[in-house]
Amino acid sequence: MTKITYQDPEGRYTVARLEIKDSQEVTVVGEIYPVGEGEEIKVNGFWKVHPRYGLQFQVERWEKVEPATVEGIERYLGSGLIKGIGPTYAGRLVSAFGLDTLRVLSEEPRRVLEVEGIGAIRAQRILKAWEEQRGMREVMIFLQGHGVSSSLALKIYRVFGPETVARVKENPYCLAREVRGIGFVLADRIAKGMGISGDFPLRVQAGLLHLLGKFSEAGHCFVPLTLLTSNACSVLGVEEETIQRDVEELATEGEIFLEKADGEETRVYPRELYEAENRVASAFRSLISTSSSLSLPNRLQALDEAQAQMELLLEAEQRDAVLQALQQKVLVITGGPGTGKTTLLHSLLGLLRRSDISFALAAPTGRAAKRMGEMAGEEAKTIHRLLEYNPREGRFQRGEKNPLEAEVIIIDEASMVDLPLMDQLLRAVAPRSHLILIGDVDQLPSVGPGSVLRNLIDSGVVPVVVLRRIFRQAGESLIVLNAHRILQGKPLLLDAEKGKRDFVFIARESEEEILDVIKDLVKERIPRSHQVNSSREIQVLSPMHRGLLGTVHLNWELQVLLNPAGKSIERGSFKFCLGDRVMQLRNNYDKGIFNGDLGRIVKLDLEEGKLEVDFDGKVISYEFEELDELSLAYATSIHKSQGSEYPAVIIPLHTSHYLMLHRSILYTAVTRGKELVILVGSKKAVAMAIKNVRVERRFTALREKLMRI
Repeated sequence: MTKITYQDPEGRYTVARLEIKDSQEVTVVGEIYPVGEGEEIKVNGFWKVHPRYGLQFQVERWEKVEPATVEGIERYLGSGLIKGIGPTYAGRLVSAFGLDTLRVLSEEPRRVLEVEGIGAIRAQRILKAWEEQRGMREVMIFLQGHGVSSSLALKIYRVFGPETVARVKENPYCLAREVRGIGFVLADRIAKGMGISGDFPLRVQAGLLHLLGKFSEAGHCFVPLTLLTSNACSVLGVEEETIQRDVEELATEGEIFLEKADGEETRVYPRELYEAENRVASAFRSLISTSSSLSLPNRLQALDEAQAQMELLLEAEQRDAVLQALQQKVLVITGGPGTGKTTLLHSLLGLLRRSDISFALAAPTGRAAKRMGEMAGEEAKTIHRLLEYNPREGRFQRGEKNPLEAEVIIIDEASMVDLPLMDQLLRAVAPRSHLILIGDVDQLPSVGPGSVLRNLIDSGVVPVVVLRRIFRQAGESLIVLNAHRILQGKPLLLDAEKGKRDFVFIARESEEEILDVIKDLVKERIPRSHQVNSSREIQVLSPMHRGLLGTVHLNWELQVLLNPAGKSIERGSFKFCLGDRVMQLRNNYDKGIFNGDLGRIVKLDLEEGKLEVDFDGKVISYEFEELDELSLAYATSIHKSQGSEYPAVIIPLHTSHYLMLHRSILYTAVTRGKELVILVGSKKAVAMAIKNVRVERRFTALREKLMRI
């Protein structure tokens, strides 16, 4: 197997290049899983002609065989699976021992010292990794027999160790719950091979927790019982009575919580989200009900003096926001681009400084915190850093027993704060402190569960200041004007109409034409006309992941265009190269890196099986088996771009994106551009997005719980 072009662990479908003889390669497709590059396989099937990709071999049966050639052994050892042996040392080992290489490693390991460049320390590292592989043999054989790839098998082994086989036999669904990268579908397939299927309680309960997890990933805090039941019946193929039985059992065991709301059907919560929602509502109620203890007797005079010193002139709604921030224990400030949030923040901070009132600034992501700090001229931290998260202990140092000391806590990009993070923040807010949330409620809601900012505003119990006026300087920007026109459902103003160049629409009808224009813009036109770096300052934002204009395919195309050469590592359908722009896909508290953080690969060590990513000066190391936490980020989803701002943004829009064409997603994308926004697509798709006022509704009861004051 010379190259894996695509591999789906859930469905097992694989597209790969197979060397057959005389260095001739063919494309093979089918359920070939698990298999890795460098491994040798025997396949049976038939030839077919794909209308787009040409001649392919459709695999019906396949089996692994031990590498029988020196080339195969070299590819296997150099694949990165065994630490200490990369392509260089794999070549040297094979040159020294030929077809006996694998036997030497197993039976005469000390002979590796005969190989040029392998000293005692490297030999020890290689042999330790090789012994680990041998120690895993029973585990690997067992797991691979159930459709688990070698890289996932290694990850499973590192979670459960020698107890892996016993743990999986006892409950195969522990894989889906405890090992990142193994979903319910794969765990269910393993379970089926062990005789667990149908309405077996272990299976049904695991399926219910899996579905609740999927709803949480989609942003919901709970699921109505009838919706969960219908989904579970469809996915698991069981009767409603079975689902009801196991829902009750999970509730009894404390895995989930059932909330019976007046006049509504039963809500099914993951227990941690139920508890977080109640704590958040209670914390806000407690803050709102207490009076301010800030010592500032003449607020109006103090504000006038601060403005004079800073040479700032606030509008009435901005002055109102500053004064309310000093009076109200909780305040929401919301408004679109160009409405004066930065000026307001400067004035508020100036007043706090003059009055010796302590404050802290924070935002959900590193990029958002960096932007906030630049705007405010003060240090701004991520919320995790503000709360002093300790990855070694796996907990936040700031909380009820050790609250934040600042008298005023200001959070920017509050629309991005999900329910669990707001829960952690509120635990650390002292009763005497003020909490100010600044955000744009018209943007997409948080990636994580909940819709906290919208719930706060809709509840009517938290003071809200809405900034509506677009200031003159901002009003000269078509980016700002068009962002507001999108919200108003009005047609876009284009550069030809205004003689401005920061917002451009390039009309193209077919997906292929749109892709060609994007590649030309990224590689040639924008760098030439705006003097920006293609791979660092231009961000492509797509509404979807799949399809020709989805993030996955766009990243493949842009990687080849912008970073085609150099050292690389391939894992399944993914390829990471030295210098690639990448994104973290989930919160990793141990590493201190969070969902949506952007970085650049600065080191790639094939021998050690590691790469390093620089996240704005913070260098993080990844084992190769952890690469499922990263994705290429030349193109990202609009959802993932929240809280970020880029010099130049390109947005493909096509009618094939119809499921995601609505105002809030287009508005969010447009407002990510700082100096230049280019829409490339069909006029019909743009019109569809502006016309569709769909607001993403999530299952959350925070609003009603806030209103119980």
